[in-house]
Parts: sequence; C-alpha cells; structure tokens
Amino acid sequence: MRRRGFTLIELLIVISIILVILAIAVPKMNTQMQGAREMAVIREIGSIHQAETQYYSQFGKYAGNLSQLGPPISGADGPEAANIIPKVLAEGKKNGYTYSLAATPSGYAITAVPDSFGNSGRRTFYSDQTLVIRNNWGPEPATAASPEIK
Repeated sequence: MRRRGFTLIELLIVISIILVILAIAVPKMNTQMQGAREMAVIREIGSIHQAETQYYSQFGKYAGNLSQLGPPISGADGPEAANIIPKVLAEGKKNGYTYSLAATPSGYAITAVPDSFGNSGRRTFYSDQTLVIRNNWGPEPATAASPEIK
C-alpha cells in the first residue's frame, strides 16, 4: 500500500526555499516603499508652495505655520486657518514624515523629516520661497545649504 502526501523533508525544503525568497524580497520592498514615500513628500512640499502662493495673494503675507494653511476648527476661513491644504497635512504628519513650516525674514521655510529614519525614509527635505527643494541623505535635517534635487 502506497502512502500519498509529502514527507517532512520535502515540506522543510519548500519552507526553506520560501524563506530564502522572502529574505531577498522584503528588503527590496522596504526600499521601494521608502522611495514612494519620499516622492510623496516632494509632491506635498509642492502643494505647500502652491498653498503659500495662494495664502500670500489672499492675505498679503506668507503663512508662518501649517495650521494657518489648514481648515479652521470652527467658523469661517481666515488668516489663522485659510482652508487651503488638507487637515492631515496641516497637522504636520503625513506619509511617515513630519512637516514643519516656519516664517523667515525673506518668506518661509519648509522641512520634512522621517518619523523613523531608515524605516519611513532615508532623506530629509528643505525648501523655501525660492521653490527649490533640497535634500540630505542622512538623519540631520536638510537646510538651505543642502544639495538641491535635480
């Protein structure tokens, strides 16, 4: 009488092959996810630039923080909450990055840093009213002296 099915050795071989494939695929997938998040951050910085331009045309000055560009908690839109960007971005956290906007003597500065460097992103970003986006391939925040993205 013949038995049907797989032996324990055959099952162990199949499981070990699957584990080897996963060991190769998971790091590559993580790198791809980081790249996708970083591209999303670059798009969000562009959205903040557009929002700052709109805010400036409405109120004659640049917004000094993200909440001024976001929706109001209650009441009508105004200089303290212009309702130009989505609430999630106005709160400063999106796509695994923390965004900040600050007023400067010549305009404004935007920074975006990963919530968990190496996991949610490998780069930090900086931009200002010049619309040039700069990045730093390290955990320290990018600045106006960092290399620009080409």
